[in-house]
Amino acid sequence: MEVTYRDEAAAEAAASAAGRLVADGVPAKLAAGDPTLWGPDAEAEAAVRLGWLGLPLTSRELLPELGKLVERARAESLDHVVLAGMGGSSLAPEVICATADVPLTVLDTTDPGQVRRALDERIENTIVVIASKSGGTVETDSHRRIYEQAFRDAGIDPADRIVVVTDPGSPLEQVAAEAGYPVLLADPNVGGRYSALSAFGLVPSALAGVDVERLLDEAAEVAPLLALDEGNPGLALGAVLGGCALAGRNKLILEDQLSEINGLPDWIEQLVAESTGKHGKGILPVVDAEPRGARDELIVAIESDNGDVRVDGPLGAQFLVWEYATALAGRLLEIDPFDQPNVTESKDNTSALLGAGELPVGTPALVDGPVEVYGDVQGKDLSEVLDHLLDAVPEHGYLAVMAYLDRLSAFDAPVREGADFEEMTDAWMAADPATLRALLAMRTERPVTFGWGPRFLHSTGQYHKGGPQDGVFLLITGALEGDVEVPGKPYTLGRLQLAQALGDLGALTSRGRPAVRLHLTDRAAGVAHLLAAAQEV
Repeated sequence: MEVTYRDEAAAEAAASAAGRLVADGVPAKLAAGDPTLWGPDAEAEAAVRLGWLGLPLTSRELLPELGKLVERARAESLDHVVLAGMGGSSLAPEVICATADVPLTVLDTTDPGQVRRALDERIENTIVVIASKSGGTVETDSHRRIYEQAFRDAGIDPADRIVVVTDPGSPLEQVAAEAGYPVLLADPNVGGRYSALSAFGLVPSALAGVDVERLLDEAAEVAPLLALDEGNPGLALGAVLGGCALAGRNKLILEDQLSEINGLPDWIEQLVAESTGKHGKGILPVVDAEPRGARDELIVAIESDNGDVRVDGPLGAQFLVWEYATALAGRLLEIDPFDQPNVTESKDNTSALLGAGELPVGTPALVDGPVEVYGDVQGKDLSEVLDHLLDAVPEHGYLAVMAYLDRLSAFDAPVREGADFEEMTDAWMAADPATLRALLAMRTERPVTFGWGPRFLHSTGQYHKGGPQDGVFLLITGALEGDVEVPGKPYTLGRLQLAQALGDLGALTSRGRPAVRLHLTDRAAGVAHLLAAAQEV
């Protein structure tokens, strides 16, 4: 595992930060699990959140039981693996399986269309991993209820198809015990976003066909280096992240186009944003973005020379080193990297909305074709609304696009039969959500992020509300073509999805941040209209 500085200013900031950390004995203390490193206010939390340091060894205890589970699934031809989990329970397995090129269906959504499509895919060959650290995650609880009903409707005993990963003593463990579901318990001293090498990362990945022992071997190989003052890749990475953030370079541009690791920036985004974005401070990761040359950018490239910092190493080592580096960056920024004080705000808003009857969608300030515009907006059409929204981004701020849609098909574009290559290329570009982000980014010098709701609530959502208050927000919702009932609950997935969007919007507007909601009255036509308007800005 190696971290290389390719920018002189970044190297200087890192050297200064590393010098302070070494002088205080931090590298060895962190490797030994010292909970005092982040100050007295954070000590109690840190004392029960440093178990990730030992996972390369302790997670091996899972391997025998996991091997038996995998053997049974293969013997029963259960090769459609569905993972129902949010945030740290889903992001690492998604990267692991994508890198290993094995299929894994991830449900980290409340979009009815996306869930319905997963339900319709080979239910007779489906095994579902229900993963929740707290055991009370509303999205995952809904997925469990829906799949239990789907299995029963298909004449299948849910106990033969559902596997639970949770912390000891959680409500989900009790539910699993009563239902007879296999349970693999995770280390309770590991926070969700630091759980890549725990049961949360390993169980679904192994069922999907990944050699997870190799991940642990890769992490174990780099672990001894993390106690060193020199030749320590975690120190090198943490010092440059924290040192540059203190110097004003707090926009972390993540570049991985040449990497054989598939999707690592999405996992890093949650780890860094949720760990550092609090008390008006933080590092904002930006994924799938072209560097703008702004003074507040730090470009970190995975396995390529296209950045200010190059990070090389296998996936298991990357997980452990990025976790260690993020913890160091938290110390440099003088924040607790293990709490998430603002995440529950949107959850509480959602619960209140679900219990209050009809959702307060409001009256659109503007209707432009298949797009309704809500909020304090300026402009006579959607193009002008976007123009004014971009103008509202402050000098050191950012625009966040948040789409509560089906992330696997929201930007699908139909291709006409007999279309030529240029027409097909245009359709494929329109099908990529990064196209919307890129079109908006072309019209501003500030970074533009893109997140799928409610997935981002367990990731950058903490940064949006707890980090520097310089964000501008574009939230997208869409009309439903069909809905999915949540057995035993008084709401459907569609109602939950809209309540989550409105709840988070309320949390942002209560802080005085500029925010606009676009509602697509026809999803396909609305996306096409939005892309066209973004080009006209």
